[in-house]
Amino acid sequence: MEISILQQIKNKAGKLIESQLLNSGEVLDVRTLDASGLIEIEMHLPNVEMRNWNHVPYIKLRVDDFSFRDYTPFGWDADTATCSILIDSDHEGPGSRWAKELRKGDTVYHFRTESTRQSPHPTDFVVGLGDASGIGHLLALQQLTVPVSRFESAVIIDSLAGQLLHENYSPALNTMSTLEEMAGWIVKQGYCTAHTWFYLIGNNQMVTALRRQLKSMGHAHIQVKGFWS
Repeated sequence: MEISILQQIKNKAGKLIESQLLNSGEVLDVRTLDASGLIEIEMHLPNVEMRNWNHVPYIKLRVDDFSFRDYTPFGWDADTATCSILIDSDHEGPGSRWAKELRKGDTVYHFRTESTRQSPHPTDFVVGLGDASGIGHLLALQQLTVPVSRFESAVIIDSLAGQLLHENYSPALNTMSTLEEMAGWIVKQGYCTAHTWFYLIGNNQMVTALRRQLKSMGHAHIQVKGFWS
């Protein structure tokens, strides 16, 4: 009984802290990309100043009681304070469950946005490489690259999801089935070592392997953001 009472006290204290720290937004639309498992969530976040997004940002969103997940927004419009995130709902977890349950008009809660401290080089060619966990980051990197003709990317993902991403979000996004396929693709591109910057986003094993390959090819301009899988 004492444990139950203590837990109730903790829950009340937690909710009080959350109410003081969290900002709210509204879900404008939820789109599921066919059978790919990818869910796009468009949100209005009135308390976020998106004009400051000069680096790839991320938002810590509440997906359950006392449970938060970091998502990278893409395709944002600073004038209307709207942005979208992509969630791979095929993975089990509170974030996937939250995304599947969201509906237009729902309220979302978030802490203030933070920066990944990654921004595209202002003049050199920009290449983003990642997996399904880094799609939002790659698309945000694309939006920040001006002109966009300086940008190219590749992602390791299943063929259906990859085709939908290529058709709906970025013609510059090349899709690969395996790490080995991506490694071979990089070699074929013949990127200039002096004027190409690489941004590696995804699970740590993939990021480590690609970084090792690029360095062996003489590339030195490499930024990484790895996630534990």
